[in-house]
Amino acid sequence: MTNAFSSTATLKPPGGLALVIGASGGIGAALLAQLQQDERFERVLGLSRRSQPALNLLDEASIAQAAAHVAGVGLPLRLLVDATGLLHGPGLQPEKTLQQIDPVQMAQAFAINAIGPALLMKHFLPLLPREGRSVFATLSAKVGSIGDNQLGGWYSYRASKAALNQLVHTAAIELRRRQPQALCVALHPGTVATNLSAPFAKTGLQVQTPDHAAARLLGVIEGLQTTDSGGFFNHDGSVLPW
Repeated sequence: MTNAFSSTATLKPPGGLALVIGASGGIGAALLAQLQQDERFERVLGLSRRSQPALNLLDEASIAQAAAHVAGVGLPLRLLVDATGLLHGPGLQPEKTLQQIDPVQMAQAFAINAIGPALLMKHFLPLLPREGRSVFATLSAKVGSIGDNQLGGWYSYRASKAALNQLVHTAAIELRRRQPQALCVALHPGTVATNLSAPFAKTGLQVQTPDHAAARLLGVIEGLQTTDSGGFFNHDGSVLPW
């Protein structure tokens, strides 16, 4: 694994389609803008609950319709970045103790952070070309690492992201059988100045702008080798423990 740009790890062949899901969010919008400037892609699309067609992670029918729309574009899907995720919202905050666990809120976290991306893999991984390099990358979180967990808390978010990592690893095994040059990976973007992380950006924590985070993530994707499929990577390109 390397995060350097190289001819052996490029997103070539040139042309094809790049897709950002969650394109209305802070990181998603930055990824979309940067990919639109990348001349290697013939077309770049962004999908979200606000796009046409709309894609809602809580509605599998909308995911299937969005995948059909992408298939109808008629270009090979070379890159898909899933920039969705849920950490907090109305009535939903990361738990500090076991006593704060709420089954409805935990189910909501799993629906967005694990089940939704699993459905994306179900409908979009078959669209990756059988020939040539392609990448499906989903945004996970370092706090989803079981091996790195030294602080506890944040039960629903940690567990849902850990589930996402398992789903990615498992899907990559199946993907390798039919599309051996395609990759399926989980990426930790770091702490980014977005609505998702704003309430938890502690003093002294390295907070990136969405543009900087997007550039680093695309650099990591650029450096991935085929053997990295199924892996969990930090925004600096290093491997994160499960």
